[in-house]
Amino acid sequence: MVKNSPFKNLLELNIAVLLISTSGALGRYIDLPVPLVIGLRALIAIIILLVVCLWNKNSFQIKGKDKLAIIGSGVLMAAHWVTYFYALKLSNVAVGMLSLFTYPVITTFLEPLLLKTKFEKSTLFLGLLVLLGIYFLVPSFDVESTYLKAVGFGILSALCYALRNIIMKVKVTEYPSTVLMFFQLLVTSLLMLPCFFVLDTSGIQAALPATLVLGIITTALGHTFFVYTLKNFSTATASIIGSTQPIYGILIGMLFLGEVPGWNTVFGGALILTSVIFESFRTLKSTH
Repeated sequence: MVKNSPFKNLLELNIAVLLISTSGALGRYIDLPVPLVIGLRALIAIIILLVVCLWNKNSFQIKGKDKLAIIGSGVLMAAHWVTYFYALKLSNVAVGMLSLFTYPVITTFLEPLLLKTKFEKSTLFLGLLVLLGIYFLVPSFDVESTYLKAVGFGILSALCYALRNIIMKVKVTEYPSTVLMFFQLLVTSLLMLPCFFVLDTSGIQAALPATLVLGIITTALGHTFFVYTLKNFSTATASIIGSTQPIYGILIGMLFLGEVPGWNTVFGGALILTSVIFESFRTLKSTH
């Protein structure tokens, strides 16, 4: 068997993406208040990552100038997860995941403003394509529509995720990714802690098996494995393959939850994913 073959690398990356994609179905399935799900998810993943960091003998020392940025990224991570899970609860796996996947295009608008990089004119076209995709995701623009609220939460989640990624893009060259993720999860769990004293916790025991899967398989294993596979691909190539997350997620939702998306969701999602793939190819071309 050939070591480090392109097929093996591609298979590993797709497995990582598949593991991460389970978040949609699990977010819909776990019957707990969203802040409790996120708090438990973060706590379980913290334990796993702590073991990984200690095993790799990673230093947890953070420079004073970086502490605020890492805390801020943890707050954004918490906001990203909470709003994403509310989007899932208010709609379905397809709408929740597809609205979240507006984040690559949101990133292309934010990066020139925050990192002073060159603004690409094609971004405007991609932005319009995403807006058109969102139009098809929402069956009604009535303010009382749960789907409209879901897409709103999904886009807010995408904004938080994009901002968090931009902050981490600067810091990931200075610290191990597992250490950065550990501190973000620590901030997230601390922010969710008060919710365990004010919300109904009676369903935790019943929801624990699925929450363990979310914390171990989706969060700790999926995200860590994804970072591990990045060494064999450019970031742009990984982004292109990563854009299959909603497709995997929707298939998992169909298989385990019986959620079959309507044609308007399929068409809207296709427009959003087209913009993501187009932007990923543009980034790939510009780096060569």
